[in-house]
Amino acid sequence: MNTTRGYDHAAVHYTSDAELLAVAVPFLQGGLTAGEPTLVSLEPERAELVREALPSSAPVDFLATGDLYARPAAAIRSYRELMAGLVAGGAAGIRIFGEIPQAAIDTSWDWWARYESAVNHAYDEFPLRSICAYDTRTTPRHVLDDVARTHPFVATPGGGHHTNTGYVDPLAFLAVPRPMTPLPIELTTPLAELADPRPSAARRAITAAAPAALAGGELDDLVLAVSEIVDNSLRHGRPPVRMRIWADTVHVVVTVHDTGPGPDDPFAGLLPADRRVGGRGLWIAHQVCAQVTLHHDTTGFTVRLAAGRLPVQARQG
Repeated sequence: MNTTRGYDHAAVHYTSDAELLAVAVPFLQGGLTAGEPTLVSLEPERAELVREALPSSAPVDFLATGDLYARPAAAIRSYRELMAGLVAGGAAGIRIFGEIPQAAIDTSWDWWARYESAVNHAYDEFPLRSICAYDTRTTPRHVLDDVARTHPFVATPGGGHHTNTGYVDPLAFLAVPRPMTPLPIELTTPLAELADPRPSAARRAITAAAPAALAGGELDDLVLAVSEIVDNSLRHGRPPVRMRIWADTVHVVVTVHDTGPGPDDPFAGLLPADRRVGGRGLWIAHQVCAQVTLHHDTTGFTVRLAAGRLPVQARQG
């Protein structure tokens, strides 16, 4: 294993606090011994467990998960900026022990599954070793199945590090269409349905439908994202284009569907646009929306955008 360049992306499935610490502590201490920048990104309760298990003088940086993991594309951007700065400062190796917050898993896992796959490409230019922690007591089976397909390595207590034979290359993982489970509000009648809307009409419809509780900045972000996606569909998709809007007192959901195949870039939205078809609009949407879902099927391509407080999705096992 090459520890000085390239991304080493491992997962740990743990069943107790003791098992979590048995993986985290040796991993982090190994980074400190090697003189590597060593970081922890865990939710507060588990971050405190790890902090207490390390020497009080250990120069480990603890990152807050809330803002960092608000959106997958923003997390990729933030981590890339962080690691670029560390490398520019002379780091020959970087270690991160982290987790995706449970709230993100419960409301937007498909989005984060794409993230866990895409980072194998997005971080590969950095000398990074990371371990992603998943508590099997609270993590649904379908999530653990995706974890097994998106992590090239498995970490075990005491410093164990093994090749994961179930790993799937990002290009293959991201190319497989994922089912788009309807959000509960989508089972109701849409507030508005527009056929081949111009971006200006789409913007007016979102503004009219949004609940008063949606913060002004969040509404502005959703209006921008929907405008970009509608423009993408009209320019690069295949007609007809259909836009639907649902809203209640706490959130708004919008779908934009056309009959074309969608973007051919499997990393669309998660990585900065490189002028591929549809790249810029999807990149903007991934930066500002509470959730973005991309779906291909025999009828065409659908983008679902959401803003506001998202409901917990039904667990699939």
